[in-house]
Amino acid sequence: MNAPINDMRFDLQVIASWIKPGSIVLDLGCGEGDLLSFLQENRQVTGTGIEKSEAKVAQCIERGLSVLQGDINEEVSDYREDTFDYVILSQTLQQVYAPSVLIQSLLRVGKKVIVSFPNFGHWTIRLQLLFHGDAPITKELPFQWYNTPNIRVLTLKDFRNFAQENRFTILKEVAINTHHHESKGNIINFLPNLRATYGIILLGKGE
Repeated sequence: MNAPINDMRFDLQVIASWIKPGSIVLDLGCGEGDLLSFLQENRQVTGTGIEKSEAKVAQCIERGLSVLQGDINEEVSDYREDTFDYVILSQTLQQVYAPSVLIQSLLRVGKKVIVSFPNFGHWTIRLQLLFHGDAPITKELPFQWYNTPNIRVLTLKDFRNFAQENRFTILKEVAINTHHHESKGNIINFLPNLRATYGIILLGKGE
């Protein structure tokens, strides 16, 4: 029985809606495989995942998914140019040491790349900095500065500037308001850099 789309995290629901049926997809940092599983069952994609956590890889394999255990920066280099229709990097960009190098690599192996990340420009973060003066903690960024896996913080505006500087072509951009693992949320059109908790970007080769 096919899983309904609204059982997934809201950002993954948006990403899934962008994937054309029958596509070949690579999901980086795929976690327990919720998105891959949905895409295979409901979009008839050919899906592959790469995940660092051995426990999560084991869960994916139990679900019948094709997932490799390893570092995304190293594993991606093994694929040929345009192997995938879509490469997905969901809520992982803020943990990447060399984002421009990685995205260039993803645009080599994929025809399109989907990136999502927490928006550090959200109004609650701004207020915490203004009134408390210490590193903000939110549901989307729930760690202290000294134990966070997130080595970078960025806003929607930051990513647009980053894409322009690196000549990455933004094909589509959606700002959403949702919490870390919730299945409900909404799309933000007015003042997205202030009001959205996450950004989701579709990148292309600029052809």
